[in-house]
Amino acid sequence: MPNIASILKAEISRVARKEVRAEIETFKKASVAHRASIAELRRQVSALEKELRRVAKGAARSSAVSGSDAEAATGTKRRFSATRLAAHRAKLGLSAAIYGQLVGVSGQTIYHWEQGKARPRTAQLESLATVRDLGTREVVERLATR
Repeated sequence: MPNIASILKAEISRVARKEVRAEIETFKKASVAHRASIAELRRQVSALEKELRRVAKGAARSSAVSGSDAEAATGTKRRFSATRLAAHRAKLGLSAAIYGQLVGVSGQTIYHWEQGKARPRTAQLESLATVRDLGTREVVERLATR
């Protein structure tokens, strides 16, 4: 015949496991809800950061546009194209260093402009425009005088 103490101990363990399981279930549900809300908050933060970058980029563009308005009032606005610069240099058959001498910058600067890693300033755009207007003979003459 089983001992009454062992039966009582087994019954207490069973009831305790049942109670603990019920408590753990509520904690699991709360944990799932918290994880879902955290994920939603992360998505919102990501969307807000993206919007902030977009707005900041727009503000930078608008300040650049206002700067170009002042430039337009003083003279014509020059556009820059890296591929056109590379094509013009290739058409003339000049190295980046020699082309840089014509413009008044280093060959490395010409290379960075052609690669799109940098953009020329307005004064440099003007000197690029004058070099672009030169023919092959004028380029040779300018290089001979330097």
